[in-house]
Amino acid sequence: MISAVIHTFNEEKNIQRCLESLSFVDEIIVIDMHSSDKTCEEAQKYKTKIFKHNYTGYVEPARNFGISKAEGDWILILDADEEIPQTLAVFLRKSADLNTSDYFRIPRKNIIFHKWMKHAGWWPDYQVRFFKRGMVSWNDKIHGIPFTKGKGEDIEVNEDFSIIHHNYQSIGQYLERMNRYTGVASKQLYEEGYKILKDDLFKKPLDEFVSRFFQRGGYLDGLHGLALSLLQSVSELVIYLKLWELEKYKEEKITLENIEYNFKEEYRIKQYWLNSTMLKSSKNLLQKTILKAKRKFYNK
Repeated sequence: MISAVIHTFNEEKNIQRCLESLSFVDEIIVIDMHSSDKTCEEAQKYKTKIFKHNYTGYVEPARNFGISKAEGDWILILDADEEIPQTLAVFLRKSADLNTSDYFRIPRKNIIFHKWMKHAGWWPDYQVRFFKRGMVSWNDKIHGIPFTKGKGEDIEVNEDFSIIHHNYQSIGQYLERMNRYTGVASKQLYEEGYKILKDDLFKKPLDEFVSRFFQRGGYLDGLHGLALSLLQSVSELVIYLKLWELEKYKEEKITLENIEYNFKEEYRIKQYWLNSTMLKSSKNLLQKTILKAKRKFYNK
């Protein structure tokens, strides 16, 4: 028996698509965080069991609660803006019957601003979403990595066997979620005792941009990759500004020399990664020699 667990909050526009992709499961559990739209009315049109959960602003607590309500030997976790293609549904059903693994990491196809994002950490975006009862659980941290037991298996990197995630559909939606997620993330840092440093406001956003745009190839997704890398870096900045807010806007002296150092360091790091990235694609021997020299110069 397979139970699907879905977390919802004001998902009236997405829930029907999600539920229609779950015809292969035996039970559907919807954990609703007191939606104010018609999410629950839409969900009731299908064979669902609906339970209420306090609003937390993120999914992890609701997932554990949903698992506790499911009766299946196998659990499938899905967000309301996700769907399971038919090819993946057949694979999961067969995998449950074969019973050779305890949990599966499934690739996820993120559709962001109407484009399938193939770089910048958005693909294959493996998610532990299908598992035997008792083999996977989540902590209460936002975007936390689940705890797993037993034997795991990675499903091949193939869009036909991936969860389809209708992720951010507009800039406004991204900013709305960013405000919510950064609030939760900053509070968790505060409760863990992290103390903000003035350099965090430079270093954290820079590290995020470099990781997304250069190291994980965001530039290969064109303007979408650049826009998302910049948005992710802004999100990091907001986390630490909100942490500063939680610290009651503690005063810390900043000198112009410190600002100058951080600007120069940011420029140096970006130049290093820009030259490193251009070197990968260059086929001209002279250009490669120049790029190597530039990279070495900025690698101080």
